[in-house]
Amino acid sequence: MITPDAYFGAVPVVAASAPGRVNLLGEHTDYNDGYMLPCATPQRTRVMLALAADGHHQFYSATLDELVRFERQCAAPPGFGRYLEGCIRLLEERGVAVPAVRGHIDSDVPPGAGLSSSAALEIAMLRALRQLLGLQIDDVSLALMGQQAEIRYAQVNCGVMDQMASSLADERHMLLLDARTLRHELLALPHDSEVLVIDSGVPRTLAGSAYNVRRAECEQAARLLGVAALRDVREPSVVEGLPEPYRRRARHVVSENLRVLQACGQHGPVLFGQLMTLSHASLRDDYEVSLPVLDTLVALLSAQSAVYGARLTGAGFGGACVALCRKQCAASTGRTVVQRFNAEGHSARMVVPLN
Repeated sequence: MITPDAYFGAVPVVAASAPGRVNLLGEHTDYNDGYMLPCATPQRTRVMLALAADGHHQFYSATLDELVRFERQCAAPPGFGRYLEGCIRLLEERGVAVPAVRGHIDSDVPPGAGLSSSAALEIAMLRALRQLLGLQIDDVSLALMGQQAEIRYAQVNCGVMDQMASSLADERHMLLLDARTLRHELLALPHDSEVLVIDSGVPRTLAGSAYNVRRAECEQAARLLGVAALRDVREPSVVEGLPEPYRRRARHVVSENLRVLQACGQHGPVLFGQLMTLSHASLRDDYEVSLPVLDTLVALLSAQSAVYGARLTGAGFGGACVALCRKQCAASTGRTVVQRFNAEGHSARMVVPLN
């Protein structure tokens, strides 16, 4: 692994970082113009940048111990460089002349866990470029550019939640986000609660999963219902006349939006936990993005006396589970659950709170 000092030498650098995110409620609602409640994780991605003198963009990932290099006018090779190139190209489309840069990246946001390591990389990169070039670009604009970088350069047709959460959220609050209007508000976590996140150890590859299929199914369901997006359906009963699988896909989205809005009423941790548990059942049965290993982990979490509710978090098909726990109980609960889960041959680890 190359250290920043060895990589840059005496060249002046700028540094920026961005957090991962964990979604408490509102899964697969963002690309349906819906509502969600993410918060930031303690883990962050850090990007250091300096001007390059040779006309080439060059980036080193200490996490992967990989180096990518490409000319300013050329495409990045496949891999993490595509996300970084996307950030550069989106700035160039805004009329920014981005000079050749050298970057050093390191991250403790676990990849493949559903904690949005890609959005953390995009927002950290854009923040570093904003600082290096003295740009006047607000945090919402950075999030929208990060989203487009992922869609167009990493070929993942994502919604805007991950980038908005990485750009605007913090660890102490939930970010209530309206994907259609981009209205956002920081809300306190339910009283007497804290967040626990366990990585199941089963990685997911978002671009290679059924994510894009689910999005297309939702778009077709909206067309069949004659609405611009499933966010415009307020009653779950409206979707019952749809053919399968559109009925179940739409039912998840409509009911999930209602769960988010109900959770924002600040009814306390017990109801919030119940809504999380209902969300997992909907993701498992109607949206079909869970796996037996995630269901097992959620069941173990839900059986703990200090847990109000639990669900998979992120797009599914592997990754992490999130639980809402009684205050000052998340760490001990997480250790217990990880030990029992791994005794069955798994390789889970607790990622929030930090050990």
